[in-house]
Amino acid sequence: MRIAITGSTGLIGTALVRSLEADGHQVVRLVRRPPQREGEVTWDPKGGRVDTGGLAGCEAVVHLAGAGIGDHRWTAAYKRELHDSRVLGTATLTEAVAALPTPPRVLISGSAVGIYGDTGDRAVDESTPPGHGFLADLCQEWEAAAAPAVEAGVRTVFARTGLVVARGGAWGRLFPLFKLGLGGRLGSGRQYWSFIALRDHIAALRHLLDTPGLSGPVNLTAPDPVTNREVTAAMGRVLRRPTLFTVPAPALKLALGEMSTDVLASGRVLPRRLLDSGFDFAFPDIEGALRAALTAPR
Repeated sequence: MRIAITGSTGLIGTALVRSLEADGHQVVRLVRRPPQREGEVTWDPKGGRVDTGGLAGCEAVVHLAGAGIGDHRWTAAYKRELHDSRVLGTATLTEAVAALPTPPRVLISGSAVGIYGDTGDRAVDESTPPGHGFLADLCQEWEAAAAPAVEAGVRTVFARTGLVVARGGAWGRLFPLFKLGLGGRLGSGRQYWSFIALRDHIAALRHLLDTPGLSGPVNLTAPDPVTNREVTAAMGRVLRRPTLFTVPAPALKLALGEMSTDVLASGRVLPRRLLDSGFDFAFPDIEGALRAALTAPR
């Protein structure tokens, strides 16, 4: 297929492009600068402009672009950046997709399990209504911004992603600390972390592309969420390091500001629709996901 991708230089985008091209698919990269090589198309996500000529013939679009949730403290300015990079970018892309003479068959639009809010010990799936808080509200707006594609009849899937276990991205910041023996639980450690191995995440995106019956929200998380305490123990076993440290909630709040609310929140999210559609996880448990991350090529 000819597949357009935003966010192609990020952790997930880079791995997805590598996977698609290895199987002979043609990838069109949407970039926020003048094209420098074949297969690049310019777009301005906040300015509402896309070179739609470059999207001609694309059978699928995967939208992964957005400012990193954990890249900066959540100041008012950065919260606006998180909002605009997702909501305005999604609106720009989907309006362009809907206006094409022949729209793509499928759009996979990024989202996050943060849409459910803090769910404590309660297991949730795609049938669970959205929660409350900054991330939950942001995710709802993010998904709603894809309405032009939905209204144009494009099969639209919202990939609600959990914590991606990889040597890059947010999880990649944990590995150096644990390797130095400085890792430990965060807060009480009882909060659930809904994780997914990077290789399973890429396989799941490919599954969404190839499964015509899937549309709407789909959770991209492993089938057995674990607590932060269990993550800490698994990191210690895999890296063979002690995990004696604990970062109290007040210290996290001092260091991270409002973002600490998300770090300490509990999300026990299940991939119900992914499993029901026949997807098989290669790394369903946290220890396997950690080992896969450490042995993956960079």
